Amino acid sequence: MTENRPLPRSSEANERLHAAIPGGAHTYAKGEDQYPEDLAPVISHGKGAHVWDVDGNEYIEYGSGLRSVSLGHVHPRVVEAVRREVDRGSNFVRPSIVEAEAAERFLAAVPTAEMVKFAKNGSDATTAAVRLARAATGRPLVAICADHAFFSVDDWFIGTTAMSSGIPAETTALTVSFPYGDLAATEELLREHEGKVACLILEPATQTEPVPGYLAALRELAHRHGCVLIFDEMITGFRWSEAGAQGLYGVQPDLSTFGKALGNGFAVSALAGRRELMELGGLRDTRDRVFLLSTTHGAETHSLAAAIAVFDTYAEEGITARLHTLGGRLATGVREVAESMGVGEHVLVRGRASNLVFATLDERLKPSQPYRTLFLRQLLSGGVIGPSFVVSSALTEADIDRTIDVVAQACTVYRKALDADDPAAFMGGRSVKPVFRRFA
Repeated sequence: MTENRPLPRSSEANERLHAAIPGGAHTYAKGEDQYPEDLAPVISHGKGAHVWDVDGNEYIEYGSGLRSVSLGHVHPRVVEAVRREVDRGSNFVRPSIVEAEAAERFLAAVPTAEMVKFAKNGSDATTAAVRLARAATGRPLVAICADHAFFSVDDWFIGTTAMSSGIPAETTALTVSFPYGDLAATEELLREHEGKVACLILEPATQTEPVPGYLAALRELAHRHGCVLIFDEMITGFRWSEAGAQGLYGVQPDLSTFGKALGNGFAVSALAGRRELMELGGLRDTRDRVFLLSTTHGAETHSLAAAIAVFDTYAEEGITARLHTLGGRLATGVREVAESMGVGEHVLVRGRASNLVFATLDERLKPSQPYRTLFLRQLLSGGVIGPSFVVSSALTEADIDRTIDVVAQACTVYRKALDADDPAAFMGGRSVKPVFRRFA
């Protein structure tokens, strides 16, 4: 791979996107503002762990599809499964047999769940879990983990962010928060709102591993106060183990939600959990019914076929172990070159090997968007794209080694910026911006 060329076609395509789509993308995290000025490539196509932009530049890709394409683009087993079902019809007036097959395969892969219902996106699944918890407990409040970045596009979560415009304050007041890993503070919250909190919802792990015993103790605490425990496994599902983080840590939540890797880029998410709770949204229960999940496209046959192919590929090819191996090689290499270039305290790699992120710190060792801009520009110029270092199993060792070489070049520039105490001179334009902010 050679140094990438300028992006005139991508710039033109970005203007087309902004003219037709608010924000120029259908996901804020894919927005042009997340990339350096004049260096936001618009993708033409992908294959494996590589993508090509409309200008013909090739990139090694990380964080593919916001972590959803964990097997790589155009994975033959997934594509074949999808093609087979598309030729048989994609959506019918009654359930297809594929729905039963996908549900059975999911429950075999995640034995801590007793029932499952599929949808198209993670927000629908998490909101359904919250609604189910409120119905089961008769309580109004939702307790979210304050240390986790995203749970849903729906009002109960977005109202707590800097982009709360359009959401009634009364709705936001029904959401409270607790800190990850702090059982005492969580219990204090539950006592403060005794009998009012329907559920605790959190990612079981992120860049920080749970202290041994924490998740089990949190489950006991939730149940002691009459709350439903919900694990958001959108990211941890499959990347931590084939049975998710709940399988790895051996803790059974009452409800859990999955997405991202579930369909290798095809639209499918899942709400899973205890039968007693899930049946509130069914037809074989005498209690008040819950409008749980009812989506026209939630059971498209080709997406569920993709999920089945993902289950089989993970189990038969040891994908989770491969993700950890590749991520471990990358993390070690990046840390070594950052240290050797004198920026080991400024360019950091964090998280589980299968789900790595990077942090860019300034001269005071504080998180810095200008230094992130500088770092991203150097990566992109060297043929590496990604808001993170989240690996896919399609990466090769040669891809990892090439990435480490590009990071080394980026660290050289980073050191120059630190010495000059002026990252702006190396940014090439305006700084990248956080997704959640009040004004554009």
